[in-house]
Amino acid sequence: MADLLSAKGLRAWYGATEVLFGIDFALPAGQITAILGANGAGKTTTLRAICQMVRSAGSLQFEGKELTGQATESVVRLGVAHVPDGRGTFAELSTEENLRLGAYTRSNKAEMVHDLERTYTRFPRLAERRHQQAGTLSGGEQQMLAISRALMLRPRLLLLDEPSFGLAPLIVAEIFRIMRTINAEDGVTMLLVEQNASLALDLAHQAYLLETGRVALSGSAEAIKRDESVRKAYLGY
Repeated sequence: MADLLSAKGLRAWYGATEVLFGIDFALPAGQITAILGANGAGKTTTLRAICQMVRSAGSLQFEGKELTGQATESVVRLGVAHVPDGRGTFAELSTEENLRLGAYTRSNKAEMVHDLERTYTRFPRLAERRHQQAGTLSGGEQQMLAISRALMLRPRLLLLDEPSFGLAPLIVAEIFRIMRTINAEDGVTMLLVEQNASLALDLAHQAYLLETGRVALSGSAEAIKRDESVRKAYLGY
């Protein structure tokens, strides 16, 4: 299977502090990849480096195009959507206004309307609250909105940073079920950063374990789930 994105020797900094120390990874097209690791391992920075939101070096090839050195807006226009931690909805706007903003780079309005209705089919709670101010939605509804807004771009690659954080287990299960459906039906490649390693490995096809800005382990999600060191450190059994 061809890789949609590959990183070779990826480094990243916040000011003078280096956070990623030359990591290599690849995202097969149409698959879900998880990045695991403790706080401070460099998981979120990896997503930001892909989006060129932090100073970075090394090679980031997306469908043969080099991302390093490009503007974040240019990366988005290539088909990379980012759902950051904290959700980042426009609180003063309605649910539907947030969704329409997600499609701001698209010119075919008929397709946009079709995708909007498809979003409401997949996330019925958003349909019920389409005219409600986004800042008044529950945490789970805001996370659904953040994911849906990113999908309105029709991305080739969806980056997700801690989508389960602070949410009730039933809401998390619903969101992850829909993410699996989107991957299977639409073929959207996903890179998932998730503190809940068990949850991430159940969803993903492959995974990378980061430790202090370096890749410590990589392989299929099933193989990593069986790894004794991962089980003890991250899965709790």
